[in-house]
Amino acid sequence: MNHQLENKMKTINLALALAALSIAPAFAHDQHGHASFSAGEPGDPRKPARTIEILMNEMDYAPARIEVKRGEQIRFLLRNVGKEEHEFLLATTRENLAHAEVMKKHPHMEHDDPNGVRLAPSKTAEILWKFSKAGTFEFSCLIPGHRDYGMVGHVTVN
Repeated sequence: MNHQLENKMKTINLALALAALSIAPAFAHDQHGHASFSAGEPGDPRKPARTIEILMNEMDYAPARIEVKRGEQIRFLLRNVGKEEHEFLLATTRENLAHAEVMKKHPHMEHDDPNGVRLAPSKTAEILWKFSKAGTFEFSCLIPGHRDYGMVGHVTVN
């Protein structure tokens, strides 16, 4: 295959992957065009929040189980204490599994969503999240292989 055709194929594959993400993302849009996420909504920095520190390591989160009240706002303080890059993506299990399939084809994909972050070793980030919906949600690392090796946590919202 010539170089020009190979580049076109890569571009088409990337466009298909991005289209797949836009069809079944961890969020949708409501009738007003605002983003609507399965696990709640981005938090309001002007309102109080409980801070929960989560350590990301090979291949787990600590803590891996969290309980929150519906309507509670959480400031996730995420620290990658491992030697590899890791992710934290908050969504439903179904959404994360679908996203993980796309990540297998594009493992270096960066996330620009308020419910997720990718961290290099020794880096720290925050996600401010309001859990406006009851249910059980998960956070997982969608870098190929990481979720399969147990890098999954759960948030129960009562």
